[in-house]
Amino acid sequence: MESAVVAVTGGSGFCGSAVARAVAATGAAVVCLGRRPGPVGEHRYWDAGRTTPDLTGADIVLHLAAAVGDPPPGRASEAAFRAVNVDGTARLLDAAGDRPVVWVSSASVYAPAGPEPISEAHPLGGLTAYGRTKAAGERLALDTSAVVLRPRAVYGPGDPHLLPRLRRVVRGGRALLPGPDVPLSLTAVENLADACLAAAGLPVDGSVEARWPAGAYNIADAVVYRRDAVVGAVCGVPVAHLPVPVFTAAAALATAAARVTRRPPVLSRYAVEQLVHPVVLDIGRARERGWRPRRSLADFLSTPLRR
Repeated sequence: MESAVVAVTGGSGFCGSAVARAVAATGAAVVCLGRRPGPVGEHRYWDAGRTTPDLTGADIVLHLAAAVGDPPPGRASEAAFRAVNVDGTARLLDAAGDRPVVWVSSASVYAPAGPEPISEAHPLGGLTAYGRTKAAGERLALDTSAVVLRPRAVYGPGDPHLLPRLRRVVRGGRALLPGPDVPLSLTAVENLADACLAAAGLPVDGSVEARWPAGAYNIADAVVYRRDAVVGAVCGVPVAHLPVPVFTAAAALATAAARVTRRPPVLSRYAVEQLVHPVVLDIGRARERGWRPRRSLADFLSTPLRR
């Protein structure tokens, strides 16, 4: 595989750049597709919401380009996310042809669950424009026999989403959280990168396994975390609990304001749901392919440049 040419879409993003670096470290040639250059390899411009990607010469496609975040509610946001996560996926898959494709999805595609670990067979039902359009996009990918990876709450150096969102709950020297503590899964960006390589049959730590069979795979750290411990460690402050209805009301007000300002809400119903309900992923299927999550939040927090 050292002579392989690997196309990484979204290579300038948080997850995509980590994957592109990991691919380059294997000795493979990297082509980063996106509006901005990636950290390594050749750059080919691609607007995932409008144009068809140029995959000339690529042997393998790792698709991480996506519209992400918690946008203001409404049809405009839904359409913007659909243009990238669904229509862009269709163009990418058509351009890929019979090349192996690893499509990075999200655990946000799952319908709400109870305390039991969520397997890949759990019903889909995203609560946001992001979750709904990622679910629709991954259905297209699965129909073409792609490998679909479902990480949850990816974090790591340069994280622009999860860790900043957690720090917003700090008020008056305390982290204010809704309701009682819950268990949850997180995914180190390095673990996601390893899964992308392993699924494509690229070497991970010098070891090469067969490409993964088509289908969906949950990807998360080996550790099942506790919400309060995570927030306390990330924010460096004690945790205090408030009633869930207080947060729900605040989210409703923020969402109403977002409809007027057309800016993402400071606090959304989706963010509250993520803090209130346990979300633990069953990663047994990926483990059966030989993948092992090697990083944890403790590793990240012990790194001086983590922020």
